[in-house]
Amino acid sequence: MNKLELVEALREECRLTKSEATAIVEMFFDEMSNALAKGERVEIRGLCSFYVKKYKSYFGRNPKTGEKVKVKPKKLPFFKCGLELKERVDY
Repeated sequence: MNKLELVEALREECRLTKSEATAIVEMFFDEMSNALAKGERVEIRGLCSFYVKKYKSYFGRNPKTGEKVKVKPKKLPFFKCGLELKERVDY
């Protein structure tokens, strides 16, 4: 399912206009993105959680040249599946 399919499902289920459903879906994803950008955890009980993992800088190697390269510290978003979702998928 992609974002457009989610908008369509919301529109049909709640009997909304396409623009109203689109606004709700956009707001949902914007708020999730904003929370993760602030370093906050997003948890949807029974479904999943998203969190930001921080990595320190380190030295790596360029695979072409073998030259040592310093990799900057970074933050990456991670997804963790909830128990109810695991059970539902693996029924």
